[in-house]
Amino acid sequence: MKVAVVQLKASTNKETNLKKITDCIRKAAKNKAVLIAFPEFMMFYTTSSQTSKQLAELAETINGNFVSTIAKTAKENNIQVICSFYEKSAKKDRVYDTLFVVDKSGKIISTYRKIHLYDALGFKESDKLISGTKIAKPIDTSIGKIGMMICYDLRFPEMSRILAASGSEILVASSAWVKGNMKEEHWVTLNKTRAIENGCYVIAPDQVGNIYCGRSIVVDPYGKVLLDMKKKQGIGYVNIESKKIKKIRKILPLLKNRRTDIYPTLKL
Repeated sequence: MKVAVVQLKASTNKETNLKKITDCIRKAAKNKAVLIAFPEFMMFYTTSSQTSKQLAELAETINGNFVSTIAKTAKENNIQVICSFYEKSAKKDRVYDTLFVVDKSGKIISTYRKIHLYDALGFKESDKLISGTKIAKPIDTSIGKIGMMICYDLRFPEMSRILAASGSEILVASSAWVKGNMKEEHWVTLNKTRAIENGCYVIAPDQVGNIYCGRSIVVDPYGKVLLDMKKKQGIGYVNIESKKIKKIRKILPLLKNRRTDIYPTLKL
């Protein structure tokens, strides 16, 4: 199954970005992709000078124009879409960082609100964002069962393991990975590790430009990098093979060989 992975630089203008997104959806569909995945924060780039209140005013609900337009485009082009947006919350000065999945009929079949906010390495997302409260259940798609993660979630192996143990065959980690010392090395290593330890594909579209490093990547269940977009904007394509997931999990049965009967015996 062909999957499209998008690497773009988001502008501060929501409508400009929405046009880029819909154009990419149409192009991927023409190239016979069955699913297209976008980076984190594609709705718009929020500058350091933008206040939490200003961000909240620009955010939308799941039924707003941004998500509805993407869902309509997915239906018109018979393709599944994974994208993110700033979602309004009950707090007037905080928003959710939300990932959503649209099926070929234009129906939103799953949403995930980022639970690990990037309060690290000089950043504090909690100044503008509010954390989600649950991990989304794996969702059935035409390429397999997908578990959703967002960016900083990659640094917490518990989350990917829970998703894999719950049936995920592919992890999609939409990201806006900030540039910095050793950050690209962390990015590549974490994506490869999450794939290897769980015997799953990892599809990680990342933003490029502004403060972000690019390097959108797809890793197979044995740790082979199938796509690395470096600093190039555009769409990359990979084929996802469900047979490979089953094969790798059979010869390297890491999920099966876990000792969940013993792990709880460590008293903290």
